[in-house]
Amino acid sequence: MTLTAHETANEQTIRKLYSLAEAKSKDTPAFVAMFGEGGYFYDVAAAKKYYGDDIGVTVDVYAAAFPDMHRELIEVYVTGDLVVVELTLNGVHNGDLNLPKGVVPPTHKKMTTPCCDVFHLKDGKVISFHCYVAVPVLLEQLGIFLNLQAAFRH
Repeated sequence: MTLTAHETANEQTIRKLYSLAEAKSKDTPAFVAMFGEGGYFYDVAAAKKYYGDDIGVTVDVYAAAFPDMHRELIEVYVTGDLVVVELTLNGVHNGDLNLPKGVVPPTHKKMTTPCCDVFHLKDGKVISFHCYVAVPVLLEQLGIFLNLQAAFRH
């Protein structure tokens, strides 16, 4: 299926948004500026929505914990003002990972964590960004996933 010029522009906007969150090219203020008035970032796994300047918090948290943070885009789907991206979050955990429940010190382990992001845009700006990270996979890759064995009957 061929994208319209509008859809192509929306895809390019999202690709630029990702580039601004990469460790090598991180620019949190520019990342935040790509959101429209009232726009938000929803970290679904943490059940937390970020508005205004707080939209960049998770960009900074992941860049601090994974100084080589890179997002590998697997597939980008665009229809009108909706963009859905399948991707992986990649990096080595060499810094403190600040999570809502506390700080995870560096494990020096590599992550390649599946993720799916859903964006709604309006007039070239992000109105909503819902991020679905496979947190159990991330925690397992860092070697810190809860001991589920204790929950099983033997």
